[in-house]
Amino acid sequence: MTPAAASLPLDAIEAQTKVRWKIFLAILFLMAVNYIDRASLSVAMPIIAKEFDLSPAMQGLLLSSFFWTYALMQIPGGMLADRFKPRVVIASSTILWGFFQAIAAGSSSFVTLLITRLGLGASEAPLYPAGAKLNAMWMTQNERGRGATLLDGGAPLGAALGSIIIAWLIASLGSWRLSFVVAGVGTIVAGIWCWYFIRNTPREHPGVNEAEADYIEAAHKAEDAKSTPSKGGSVMNFFRYRSIWGMCLGWMGFSVMFTGFIAWLPSYLLASYGFNIKTMGGASFLIYMSGFVGEMVAGWISDKWKARGGTPNTVLRTMFGIAAVIATASIFTVAYVSDAVLAVVLLCCALFFLRWFGLFWSLPAILGGRERAGFVGGTMNLSGQIAGIGVPIIIGVIVQASGGSYFGALMFMAGAGVAMFIAAMMIDYSKKLPV
Repeated sequence: MTPAAASLPLDAIEAQTKVRWKIFLAILFLMAVNYIDRASLSVAMPIIAKEFDLSPAMQGLLLSSFFWTYALMQIPGGMLADRFKPRVVIASSTILWGFFQAIAAGSSSFVTLLITRLGLGASEAPLYPAGAKLNAMWMTQNERGRGATLLDGGAPLGAALGSIIIAWLIASLGSWRLSFVVAGVGTIVAGIWCWYFIRNTPREHPGVNEAEADYIEAAHKAEDAKSTPSKGGSVMNFFRYRSIWGMCLGWMGFSVMFTGFIAWLPSYLLASYGFNIKTMGGASFLIYMSGFVGEMVAGWISDKWKARGGTPNTVLRTMFGIAAVIATASIFTVAYVSDAVLAVVLLCCALFFLRWFGLFWSLPAILGGRERAGFVGGTMNLSGQIAGIGVPIIIGVIVQASGGSYFGALMFMAGAGVAMFIAAMMIDYSKKLPV
């Protein structure tokens, strides 16, 4: 409450609007659409592989191709968000990736499908860094955990819905091509809608009243008073700090595990447990929805704990430590399980806790501040996409070399969980880095 508002009678004080939460629900929706499109290829891969006669290694190459351009454009995308602000970047990115999703339906060979995946990766790349920028500009210090998990929660939600929607579209339309067209057109519509609804700052949004704008600005002012002012140095100075390297390594470990799910879960369920496309869609939905619920729970716990006096280092190191241990143990155990139901339960548990690492999307605002959140977010996501490039290929090679067994692939993912734990303990979550 501002000093002026404190002097007014209670019935004259304007109630805060809650537009910031509507903005992040819109971002959650957009990220879900992102992952519906991104996961569509893995859901359709058993059919596409048969149509194009693709080996497991070639399937891995195709699945990884998205990440080549996605990784390449991460830092440029973050810098675009810092310079031109998030609204135009988010809308443009969404419309463009919808276009590439739709035209993938016309692919006649491995090469043409590969080209559309490269376009999809490049156009989706700026979305997360721009979302991190929005988190810095719209949310207060004790709300950024929920902002981060709403930003990142679209990944498991979209993967869950994608496994159902794409599988249902393929079954209903009798064509993976038509399902891609429907998904692409829907994405373009979502991008146009986001342009009309999202704004860069609270003051620019017609739905934000004075009370909400004052509340956010006062919180940012108090946060800035405790932080070291920016020195106006080069963004390359960020790489002098252990926290940046810990952030990158931690997100890389997370991405190894989650990319393994996204790229190979349908094929794993099909090969190891004989699931048909409908059963596979249902199991995938349960697994990814567990991740979505876990991520929302993590954001709520983090913000409530900090609001009650928990220091950022205590809160986040504890939560990341618990999450890494349980997710890693679950992935390790599932490698020894032959019962399909128990395997799905363990995979649900793994993803529930793995998605607690969605709180990493509060780090660009913490470490980079509002001025550099886009760059730091792009840097973090670049490290994850380096993993994304390699993981589908590595797992494809492991599976092919082991005669179709996924044991080695699961051990590879569990090893990434150990690295994720170590990295999360390296980060100082308490202050902005002085650059």
